[in-house]
Amino acid sequence: MKVKDGSIVSKVLINLFLTVFSVCCLIPFMIVISSSFTQEQMIIENGYSIFPRQFTLLAYKYILADPGQIARAYGVTIMVTVAGTIISLVISSCLAYVLSRKDFAHRGKLSLYLFFTMLFNGGLVPSYIIVAQVLHLKDNILALILPYLIVPFYVLLLRTYFSDIPFSLVESAKIEGAGELGILFKIILPLSLPAMATVGLFIVLQYWNDWWLALLYIDDANLNPLQYMLYLIMQNLNAMRLSPLQGQISTAALPGENARMAMAVLAIGPIIFAFMFVQKYFISGLTVGAVKG
Repeated sequence: MKVKDGSIVSKVLINLFLTVFSVCCLIPFMIVISSSFTQEQMIIENGYSIFPRQFTLLAYKYILADPGQIARAYGVTIMVTVAGTIISLVISSCLAYVLSRKDFAHRGKLSLYLFFTMLFNGGLVPSYIIVAQVLHLKDNILALILPYLIVPFYVLLLRTYFSDIPFSLVESAKIEGAGELGILFKIILPLSLPAMATVGLFIVLQYWNDWWLALLYIDDANLNPLQYMLYLIMQNLNAMRLSPLQGQISTAALPGENARMAMAVLAIGPIIFAFMFVQKYFISGLTVGAVKG
């Protein structure tokens, strides 16, 4: 009975700790949402709070003044994220599978080449020359996809996970007449769903949060992704506040910190659903790349 009582007490304490920890994690998100609906002056005078002190929709009205523009930016970001994630997962998993095969003769050399790119790269100027002048992808949506297709760190994570799968499964499949692609897509990948989901989430976040590639390669406003569109809106707000004509414009009528928070809410919303979709695999995938003793 004492053992049972002790087990119950420990479970209650663990659940209580996890509940408190979860609430602490939610509080910053609640503050962001609350601040996006709070008057700018209230934030300046009283700071941030969990509940809006003076409710206003000014920040959202300013950001959504042109709904078509925001909807178009959402469409570009969703298309880039979905296409980039799928293609990147396919290419990365194929490369990781090759590197995980101990019977591949050039495994060490290819791994060294891949790892070398994590330490050194050509820099911004060569990258820009290749994308804009050699591949002629200026003002092309492919410029938002191709640079992030292969991330060496993600490939190494998948390679480590693939290496833990018994090689006997591969040999058995070969005896049954399966080819390398059949082994990869019918055996290795189904057994690697936690790793694929975890790396896929990382890739989704990378594409969704990117604005840097648009800044470099996109001049056409119709191809601006969401993050870059929100960046431009914030730059316009700052320019209006610092304008020589600011005496003729009431800065109190312009959103500031509440606009930043509203942008965060608009940008983070869809990505929460992506996390909810892969969360059942995410925990088991956290150990991807762990070193065994």
